[in-house]
Amino acid sequence: QVQLVESGGGLVQAGDPLRLSCAASGRTFSIYVMGWFRQAPGKERELVASITWSGGTTYYADSVKGRFTISRDNAKNTVYLQMNSLKPEDTAVYYCATRPTGQVGRRPTDFNYWGQGTQVTVSS
Repeated sequence: QVQLVESGGGLVQAGDPLRLSCAASGRTFSIYVMGWFRQAPGKERELVASITWSGGTTYYADSVKGRFTISRDNAKNTVYLQMNSLKPEDTAVYYCATRPTGQVGRRPTDFNYWGQGTQVTVSS
């Protein structure tokens, strides 16, 4: 089992920055990729960024490229999502999730452990 705890969400104004954190515990050796998903009301959950646990290879959705940065601190078993130039359309519940070794894909079903989510609200 892997436990994930997100923090850092909140209410900000458009253009403001915000940093989310996701602390992992438990069987972290089984993690190959850490991802940040988001889900807005009435919309599907989407992957916005991911990073490989060991090599640091990253992926970003087109909608956040150039504004969001994902990073990891292996010593702290923590992944961060630095979000800059936030827009109202970034409003969503943000979840961190893990994808195990041997699994590929960017769909929610490709990820096996999930945090509880943290709300990000961007006002215009």
